Amino acid sequence: MSYHEQHTDTATTAVQLNHTNVYASDRQLSAEFIASVLGLKVGVPFGPFLPVDLGNEVTLDYYEKRDEPVQPQHYAFLVSEEQFDGMIARLEAVGVTYYADPHHTEPGRINRLFGGRGAYFADPDRHNMEIMTRPYIRP
Repeated sequence: MSYHEQHTDTATTAVQLNHTNVYASDRQLSAEFIASVLGLKVGVPFGPFLPVDLGNEVTLDYYEKRDEPVQPQHYAFLVSEEQFDGMIARLEAVGVTYYADPHHTEPGRINRLFGGRGAYFADPDRHNMEIMTRPYIRP
């Protein structure tokens, strides 16, 4: 019997992400930035973390990393069509360029992948943020 077979709980059908740490050079700036774009609020600090509640029992916990440069990561957010429109409007209002592609070569454009709409933008630490209205179709 394989490890997977020995350690798989057949009664459990899903695993839900609860939180993830997002490294930032300035946790307040980064948390406020993503909260404002997504139309959310920054929560109360929890130890060294500054949470942004995504509203589905998942938080982005911003953590200030002072000892070395922040390595950019990718974060993707599945949003409704209405939320997407508001997010694009907020990005435009503060002068943040959004792109149709993850390499940021198509400025001011959105994509239409999988029958939805999507866009990418950088946060203050150059994390590649993505908003999309349809999840990726995977085999």
